[in-house]
Formats: sequence, C-alpha cells, structure tokens
Amino acid sequence: MIKAAVEDAELAEYLAVLPEDDMVHFTMADGRFRGALFHGTHLVNQMRAQHAKLWQGAGILESYILGQACLCAALLIPAVMKGREHVSWRYDVEGSPAKGFNVESDSAGWVRGQLLTDRIPIEKPLDDWDLKPFLGGEGIMSLQTIRPGDKYPQTSSVNTTGNIADDLVFYFDRSEQIKTALTTSIQMDRQGRIIGAGGIFLQVMPETGGSYKGIAKKGSQISSAPDQKEDEELLSSLEERCTSKPSIGSWFSEGKGTEDYLGQVFKGFSPVVALHRSVVYDCPCSKELFLRHVRALPKAELSDIRNKGEPLELICRNCSSVYHINVDEI
Repeated sequence: MIKAAVEDAELAEYLAVLPEDDMVHFTMADGRFRGALFHGTHLVNQMRAQHAKLWQGAGILESYILGQACLCAALLIPAVMKGREHVSWRYDVEGSPAKGFNVESDSAGWVRGQLLTDRIPIEKPLDDWDLKPFLGGEGIMSLQTIRPGDKYPQTSSVNTTGNIADDLVFYFDRSEQIKTALTTSIQMDRQGRIIGAGGIFLQVMPETGGSYKGIAKKGSQISSAPDQKEDEELLSSLEERCTSKPSIGSWFSEGKGTEDYLGQVFKGFSPVVALHRSVVYDCPCSKELFLRHVRALPKAELSDIRNKGEPLELICRNCSSVYHINVDEI
C-alpha cells in the first residue's frame, strides 16, 4: 500500500499527539464474559485519507459508513479468529444509495475495505447518523473465513437491516450461536474531522463457569433457560453502559486510554486485561503484485499493451493506491 498522508494540517497535528490505536482483549466477572475494546481513531483516519481522492472531497457520510465497517472488521479479529485466519466481509444492499461495502481483516493485524459505490447521493442535510436510509432494504451480509490448509473457505450469510453492528450481532447469534453485544462509535468535530473512533464487543462464555454477584457457577450449572435469560439481560445491561455518554468515540477523542475505559464503564465486574495488540489500516498490495498480474495476462492482451506503448495506471480498490507500470517493465 502507498500510505496516504492526512492533508488537513490541523487534523494531522491533532493526531500526532493523540495516543496510538490500541486493541485490548479482556475478561470479566471471573471469566463469565470476554471481549475486546478497540481505539481506532488513527485507523479510521488512515482509511479516510486513502480514499479521499476517490470520494472527491470530505466524504463525511462515506467515511462514517466505511469507518463503522472497518471498526467492526477490526473487532472480528479477536471475535472469530483463533489462529492464522483471514475474514472477508461483504455487506450488499444493491437497491440502497450506499449499496454496501466489502472489508477484510487479517489475524496479522490489518484491515482494509471499500464501499460498493464511489459516492453516496444525499438529497438533504442529515438529521442524525441513522444509516438505514442509506443501507436499508433487502440485502445480504456474508462472512467468508479463510484458514491455512482449508480446501474451501467457510462462508455464512444473513439478511441485513441497515444497522451494521446489529447485523453482526444477529450473525453471531444465528451462525455462531454465541450471545454477543457489539457497538462502534465515531466522533466528528464541527468541520467533519474524525477526532475519535472505537468499538467494543462482548460475548457470554457460559461453558467456562465464572461468577456473578459473588455466586460461583460451574459450566453445567449455567446451561439452563433461566441462566441463559440472565446472561442475555446482563449482556444488554453491559451494552447499555457502552452506548451511554460519554460515547466510545468521545472518550478516545479526549486522549483517554482503553484500560481506563474498562475500569470506569465496567466497574464492579472486575475486568482483567489479557493483552494489548495493534490493528492498523493497511493493504498487502504492491507494484510488484500488480506487475505479476499484468504479466499473467493472455499473450494477445500483452502484445496490445506493448504496441500501444502507453504506461498503465492501476488502482487498488481496497486502499486506492495508484501504481504506474511502464511498458518496458512488463
């Protein structure tokens, strides 16, 4: 990837002193829940910088939609990946103004993505950040997991509602049969700059035991319907804590840390940090990779390219990097 610079000088200065992005894995309630909290302000701003020319301007709505998708994709790394894995996530609502997106996340710690349309038409000023007017309608969300050694990728699909995080939660409930809560947040200033971004996911771990309200339980003791209902109610309560003020995006815009957030929001549930890791917006594309693809074209097409003698301009759709290949390089 050819890394694009943040051209807004004021924003670049702000980001230079903002703490680096941080993904923290944690458990709480003595193992009853697991989760991950992600500070992704730099990731979302890098995504926006990569696609700025494609979006022909600020791309506020485009940045918000793809930013939410990229934050969710980052959280898919701790949520679904158990080893060396790669996930391709496509959200396709052909009849909607935004049409959808395709994002990828890799266990190596990178995310990349694209919208399925270059520009999203807006007929009037936005009253709120409800995305259903732009992503609503009949659509399909599919997740494809690729693991080393698998002959074919594993693919699961669910219908969409226009709410990205809710649709992922429904996917976990239906395809993974795991009770999950997930929320993302992007904070913008009055000029439309992204000054804070992040997300969190929580999952119930019923078979691990754990304790709640001082009562320890074994896995076999929390598989009953009453216990499952209690898990769901508690999960909803924890999710409400994450969506109340201050929002996650606002929290990180103030330069506050991930562990401080866990300690304040989940006070009483004894969160325990397992590890910190980095997740960035990046793309494994390169001029050499594109050159190999060009050289693999049919002989007739290669001959036509050489006869024209004009350099090729190739654009990576996932990161908008532009590569120029001269004829004598082919």
